[in-house]
Amino acid sequence: MSEKQKHATAYWKENVKYLSILLAIWFIVSYGCGILFKDALNEIRLGGFKLGFWFAQQGSIYVFVILIFVYVRLMNKLDKKYGFDE
Repeated sequence: MSEKQKHATAYWKENVKYLSILLAIWFIVSYGCGILFKDALNEIRLGGFKLGFWFAQQGSIYVFVILIFVYVRLMNKLDKKYGFDE
């Protein structure tokens, strides 16, 4: 395997690791906080609304947007690390 292929393989492994972690967070926030943990979260109020309701309606959207920015930042660092930056 050439050096370029080794770099590409290592790059892809790190990319998949980041994707797996971020998708797990996405799943936990959207499915877990909005559905599974709703009853426990509803004991807490945020701005007058039950926290389970808030996560189902607004919180998960905010987390998704934050995850997009986190992914962009991680990929920019990864691109620089492996020399794929512009």
